[in-house]
Amino acid sequence: MEALAGAGIGAGLAAIGAGIGIGRLAGSAVEGIARQPEAAGEIRGNMILTAAFVEGVALFAEVVCLLIALG
Repeated sequence: MEALAGAGIGAGLAAIGAGIGIGRLAGSAVEGIARQPEAAGEIRGNMILTAAFVEGVALFAEVVCLLIALG
């Protein structure tokens, strides 16, 4: 029973962390584009790549939590 609760909390924390990380990332990217509109393409590309990395880590964490719950 404790493993299920821990897995649920872990998955929730992973989702919250990813949401906060991507929110800060997008906010900073928009500020950078507002300051230097000519660099918008490079900033956008870097933002998308970094967001994919953040989502990948969050997905990995949620899979680990699911494996804990099932094991």
